[in-house]
Amino acid sequence: MNVAALEKMLAKGNDSAMLRFGLGKAYLDDKNLDLAREHLQHCVDLDPGYSAAWNLLGKAHIQLGNKVSAETVWQTGLEVATRKADKQTEKEITVFLKKLKK
Repeated sequence: MNVAALEKMLAKGNDSAMLRFGLGKAYLDDKNLDLAREHLQHCVDLDPGYSAAWNLLGKAHIQLGNKVSAETVWQTGLEVATRKADKQTEKEITVFLKKLKK
């Protein structure tokens, strides 16, 4: 689904964590980092247990040059992923945090 279709759904009042995740990922892929961060933040506000969203939110912060914010977001995401036994996200975030500390 493209960004325009997702934005149209949001404009109709169909707000959800999944929709915000889709928008955040689409904007991140398009390198529209501010909108990506905004939608991904809204996603985790709606569903704090959405580990994949925490992962992408960290990526948005790092691409915006906000290393401290990225680390904070990824630490939270790692806790969420561990709690949910989301091994793939846990592994990815662990790698990102290690790279960040180099």
